[in-house]
Amino acid sequence: MLNALLLLLLAAGQLELLVTLVNRLHACRVHGPALRLLRDTHELLIVLMPVALAGLLGWQGSELLADGSWRQLPWAWRLYLSICAFGAAGMIYSALRYASRRPPQAQRSNHTHVRRVSDELGHKPVGAGPYRLLTRVPFNQIFEVEVSEKVYEFARLPAAWDGLSILHLSDVHFIGTIGLEFFQQVMEMARETRPDVVVFTGDLLDDMRLLDWLPDTFGRLPAPLGRYFILGNHDWDLEPEQIRGHMAELGWQDVAGRTLCLGGDQPAAHGKPPLVVGGSELPWMGHHPDYSAHPDAAFRILLSHTPDNLPWARRQGVDLMLSGHNHGGQVVLPLIGPVYSPSVYGCRYASGAFDVPPTLLYVSRGISGRHPLRWRCRPELTKLVLRHAKS
Repeated sequence: MLNALLLLLLAAGQLELLVTLVNRLHACRVHGPALRLLRDTHELLIVLMPVALAGLLGWQGSELLADGSWRQLPWAWRLYLSICAFGAAGMIYSALRYASRRPPQAQRSNHTHVRRVSDELGHKPVGAGPYRLLTRVPFNQIFEVEVSEKVYEFARLPAAWDGLSILHLSDVHFIGTIGLEFFQQVMEMARETRPDVVVFTGDLLDDMRLLDWLPDTFGRLPAPLGRYFILGNHDWDLEPEQIRGHMAELGWQDVAGRTLCLGGDQPAAHGKPPLVVGGSELPWMGHHPDYSAHPDAAFRILLSHTPDNLPWARRQGVDLMLSGHNHGGQVVLPLIGPVYSPSVYGCRYASGAFDVPPTLLYVSRGISGRHPLRWRCRPELTKLVLRHAKS
């Protein structure tokens, strides 16, 4: 029995190392077709590797599942299993880190409620796109949107901007599997939050034919102090410049690789200290924004599709970084937490708020995904309210 438990733990460590490799490769500047081939190979190995380990060591060779001895293992197997043990330790560490997470000290409140779009519409808004079978998976939460208002306090936020609200949208992935009416309903929820600013942090399309969905979704979002966006790696795989053009026609301002003063010429921003918004689509497109044209004292916001740009943001003194890309893992296992997260940090920044001085990082789980499957990881629509620390 002990041998079986140890072999099971080592098999889990083997899979942890495989998932770790896949997560890191998905964080690189690799186009979609190559990533899909990688995922197909990975899914095959997920099934074959534990079976191979049990067969080669459990029933053959040292026959560990028949009370064989670990001492009889050749040195090559001992080395390999030592690496698997390292993977198992990493898995346990990640699970403990996930279980011990707490809200950052800057968080003052969090009000959250769930809207079940399928109930509001009276049916499941499934379209004609690919992967439709996944929408039928039991306990799938793709149509349950978590709407939140979170309040964060910042020492560097000018008192004149106290109470500024930012609606953070990310990762809608228009592909057709989830129908247009779902996104129209989500955008109506977004309108009801009445934010000062709306930002979108990338992955708009997976099918260029759905550009005509933009007017009835993103075109319906008003914001007194402006709407700002960047694109993501899925947009990079398509025709990003055409996508930018359509968003600009709807009044959205592209901040990829540049900075803008929040509010611009809007009357609500007159007389207030500068508050700067920049955007980064690296490692896929463009370059980082340059904050040096603005005063050092200016409050800095960065839209970055991936949270992997966090070290650069910290060096630039970014106060608030808003990201997406990781989808919260889409599947969150009990005790273990999220498993898949396309980041150089793995699942460390899968979703939520992280206080990494001088930067507060917020990673959205996004609204949708190319693959319509979510377990214990609802889509999210989040309004962040910024408070001056001394208010």
